[in-house]
Amino acid sequence: MSNEAVEKRYASALFELAKEHGQLQEIEKEVRAVREVFEENEPFRKLLKSPKLTIEKKQEILKNIFSGLSTFTLNLLLLLTERHRDELIPRVCRAFIERVNDERGIADALVYSARPLSADESKAISEVFAKKVGKRSLNIENIVDDGLLAGLKIRIGNSIFDSSLRGKLERLERTLIS
Repeated sequence: MSNEAVEKRYASALFELAKEHGQLQEIEKEVRAVREVFEENEPFRKLLKSPKLTIEKKQEILKNIFSGLSTFTLNLLLLLTERHRDELIPRVCRAFIERVNDERGIADALVYSARPLSADESKAISEVFAKKVGKRSLNIENIVDDGLLAGLKIRIGNSIFDSSLRGKLERLERTLIS
């Protein structure tokens, strides 16, 4: 079975448990925090990959670090570790968040701009681009990119909408060369 299928299977199981017990919002916050810890802390990931640590020791570390998590979320981390799939934890978290967003009709979007966006600009972008990807709204994370001269570059899932001046210049260059 491919890793993607495995990730989705674990994410779906956690999603169904959270929904069944009315804890979807709480567990979503926990999963976002877990994902952030794993994605932004390379020494921690390396520690868990260490062949010198037994599964029991890895589980003990996880229990200590994530002691405030709900039973469902913590058990998922422990189960993935027990089955030697701890490297999949960040991707299982992402799959869970995608499942929650799909349920709510929301998508996560990265918006690259030359300057920080105002709340009104973010709202307008959300309204316009949510319709393009078939969602009700977007969770926008604005990333200021000094390399953009003007315009926006928006990434929603696997789709990229590039209306930046740099993107237009690159497309023009490709057209002129070919």
